[in-house]
Amino acid sequence: MKIVVTSGKRKTAVAKAVIKPGVGRFRVNKIPVEIYQPEMARLKILEPIVMAKDLAKQVDVDVEVNGGGFMAQAEAARTAIARALLEFSGDEELKKAFLEYDRTLLVNDIRRKLPKIQGGRGARKRGQTSYR
Repeated sequence: MKIVVTSGKRKTAVAKAVIKPGVGRFRVNKIPVEIYQPEMARLKILEPIVMAKDLAKQVDVDVEVNGGGFMAQAEAARTAIARALLEFSGDEELKKAFLEYDRTLLVNDIRRKLPKIQGGRGARKRGQTSYR
């Protein structure tokens, strides 16, 4: 039995996907992806599954994701799922389709939050200065 483990990251969210032969069950933190909330995050997670078509009906995927916000978790989960499907199938056309649609399906998004800087409330905000 072939089992593949992959990971995906976005901001501080980290997702680990385990894929094995099955009947098409996709779970994120033990919740079936069909009832995952909010809907916008669910649609993000479903992108690689929809693109994989027949392959998605032959495998079961369990994703564990933690850290970050709900959208960062969804994007980390979709990266992990896409990598798992690609590694499980070894299909070059699927890889080409993923990269053509969105590069972040296979490559982690390395952007991070800008740190707070002294002299202001945040990364960019500063106290006003007066010269009179």
